[in-house]
Amino acid sequence: MAVVVVESPAKAKTINKYLGSGYTVLASYGHVRDLPPKDGSVDPEQGFEMLWEVASDSRKHVKAIAEALKDDPELILATDPDREGEAISWHLTEALAKSKAIKKDTPVKRVVFNAITKSAVTAAMENPREVDMPLVHAYLARRALDYLVGFNLSPVLWRKLPGAKSAGRVQSVCLRLIVEREMEIEAFRAQEYWSVTAGLTTPRGQEFSARLVSLAGKRLDKFDIATAESAEIAVQAVQSRSLSVQSVEAKPASRNPSAPFMTSTLQQEASRKFGMGAKQCMSTAQRLYEAGYITYMRTDGIDMAPEAVMAARDVIKDRYGADYVPKSPRMYKNKAKNAQEAHECIRPTEMAVSPDRLKITDADQRKLYDLIWKRTIACQMEAARLERTTVEIGSKDGQVGLRATGQVVLFDGFLKVYEEGRDDVEGDEDKRLPQMAEGDALDKRSVTPEQHFTQPPPRYTEATLVKRMEELGIGRPSTYASIVTTIQDRGYVTKDKNRLIAQDKGRLVTIFLVNYFRRYLEYDFTAALEEQLDDVSAGDRDYKDVLDRFWRDFSAAISETAELRITEVLEKIDEVLAPHLYPAREDGSDPRSCPKCGVGRLNLKTARSGGAFIGCNNYPECRYTRPLAGDEGDAELSGDGKLLGHDAGDPISLRTGRFGPYVQRGEVTTEQPKPPRASLPKGWQVDSIDLERALMLLSLPRPIGPHPEDGEMIEAGIGRYGPYVKHGRTYANLPEVEEVFTIGMNRAVEVLAAKPARGRAAAAEPLRVLGDHPSGGAISVMKGRYGPYVKWEKVNATLTKDLSAEEITLEQAVELVNAKAGAKPRKAAAKKPATKTAAAKKPAAKKAPAKKPAAKKAGKAAQ
Repeated sequence: MAVVVVESPAKAKTINKYLGSGYTVLASYGHVRDLPPKDGSVDPEQGFEMLWEVASDSRKHVKAIAEALKDDPELILATDPDREGEAISWHLTEALAKSKAIKKDTPVKRVVFNAITKSAVTAAMENPREVDMPLVHAYLARRALDYLVGFNLSPVLWRKLPGAKSAGRVQSVCLRLIVEREMEIEAFRAQEYWSVTAGLTTPRGQEFSARLVSLAGKRLDKFDIATAESAEIAVQAVQSRSLSVQSVEAKPASRNPSAPFMTSTLQQEASRKFGMGAKQCMSTAQRLYEAGYITYMRTDGIDMAPEAVMAARDVIKDRYGADYVPKSPRMYKNKAKNAQEAHECIRPTEMAVSPDRLKITDADQRKLYDLIWKRTIACQMEAARLERTTVEIGSKDGQVGLRATGQVVLFDGFLKVYEEGRDDVEGDEDKRLPQMAEGDALDKRSVTPEQHFTQPPPRYTEATLVKRMEELGIGRPSTYASIVTTIQDRGYVTKDKNRLIAQDKGRLVTIFLVNYFRRYLEYDFTAALEEQLDDVSAGDRDYKDVLDRFWRDFSAAISETAELRITEVLEKIDEVLAPHLYPAREDGSDPRSCPKCGVGRLNLKTARSGGAFIGCNNYPECRYTRPLAGDEGDAELSGDGKLLGHDAGDPISLRTGRFGPYVQRGEVTTEQPKPPRASLPKGWQVDSIDLERALMLLSLPRPIGPHPEDGEMIEAGIGRYGPYVKHGRTYANLPEVEEVFTIGMNRAVEVLAAKPARGRAAAAEPLRVLGDHPSGGAISVMKGRYGPYVKWEKVNATLTKDLSAEEITLEQAVELVNAKAGAKPRKAAAKKPATKTAAAKKPAAKKAPAKKPAAKKAGKAAQ
């Protein structure tokens, strides 16, 4: 029997079904080796030698594979069919050779399949090959580049820009896109314009609307009607004239279906239709792939296997009829400049398995499969046939002209199954116009002016960001999700209503890098480097030449920043951001003069938290501050704070102190040196605080009422450990801050009763109950101090990095607890001798007092 190695237990389970008892199928659980996160892991002085280390979590998996090879001395590497999969196969070979689990004469084969189906796996096993070293070299180059940038650039950020967390080769370029978009939005000045629409009626009494397109014989451009006065003149011009149809033009049109999914378009569409983040989308797709339902989900390719095309055409004919099947199959070719990972498109492995026949209960998986199935079927369907109609309307004297447009679907074609979403929906023309003929007189029902303002460019969603990265050639399918996640985890970007918003930290990091490491943040440079790495993967370029050329210039740029002082960096950033930070004032005065004291000047300052703000340099005499993105009316969060309003004659203000933002009633006076204050609880954003919320905080602790048993008052409040209810000396935590302001007597008594005696914490409620273990007993997802974990009876297993509490399935949880439970006996056995030794030595403890002087000496030495 041969040992077959794949990445995940789920994939191993599916493949084992197809291969049968003649093979031992094991999982590597992802990458088995990585570069240690310390200096020297990549050594440019020694030909970019890389120091690899087997991860602690991976040792047991490598050991299991090595043990299996003792009985079955043949290794088949069946990892994913991309650069990462090739790298895992190479790492495994290297790690097993180093531990002497495989020898020079041990047969080692590499097999790849694009889908986990019986036919695909069987065909792969019949056509083995060796590990693709050019693909491995491309991986090594990327890994070395990412390490060299991260471990050399991040320390520069830490030293020169307080609060900055990290920089990355692709991460920082992606962040630049978001920051520049935010600066475009801030610099945007809305322009007013007007349109005029007439409600008209045909001779047959049918109603429709038309837009004014020419006035005084001249065609109107977008901004020609710029004011309300001009709009009123245009309205009068239309109302004072009789209108008739001057021409009717109907043109046939067609719409072709979108190409099948590749990684980036799947992420974009899942974001548009379901609000799925890139990481969630890829995690869901991975589970579908490992279960054998879809083809491999990391690809730049959009072509389909001929047998899949024919299967799709058969499904279309059976479900929708022959009219929906085009005469010849639709062929799609990849347009991307770099198709290093261009496998087949993402499609169902079996076209006949429609979403309603899918044997999966997970909601995300069902939604995503439905999307993939519909897109795949639609891409092989007949085009939609439309008729677009344009009616030109005017007055006899030619002074006014209006236009009505409409569109009607004559044959729905692929639209019967699927229509691609749009990121920024504009006014559509999918309306039918009434029947009209040239010369028809039209009655006016209404003539209405409408005011408009130009809109700033929209903030990126994860979908539009991935699309833009793809257009620029930045990153690859396997990296999009992790990049977008990383910049959010670092606090450089936040997501609100699915839009990505650059934060102060992200803005400062970007401006710093653009000024001192401009070349490495240029889109063309990053894309060109990606092309070089694609050349390496094709075997057309030596990866060490790429590394050497990059390192020569990059190390010089790092050295040039060695003498920079923090004040120099802040002055430079202040200078670059000046047009955005200090816009011109209406009165023409100096935009940098302090609006509060009139003496000091405004400067960029950094906070210990890593954020930044605008402050007066006349501190501490003047404590004026405001946020970066605000105007002078937004002065807040330090000194006298931001006035929220008054209550019972007292000013209520929002301020900041050494422990963060807080609200305060009144001012510091001799009579009242410590006015009432309340810190903002975790999760409450500064910009969400108004007078009402401030008063809610200042009213705490909130009395709920006397306890029904002893009459002692029950209170709700927020303490150093979070929200709570209190009865006498008993405190019980509340799960949410908002509950402090809404909790009633019944709920408060219930929470207090659940609090165990002697101060021990109550049993935590599970985040999710997944179902029962095959051996009996419920499996739940719990909230832990160091992150979520799954619990089955007495077994607790931490979630791996690729799993989240919201997404983990019962099957994945069973694998985790089984792996954890299987490891326990060995640990227990290892501890027995230690326990006996400890027990045997117990009598010796009586002699401890004689050693006291020696202990004192040791203590002095330690001091």
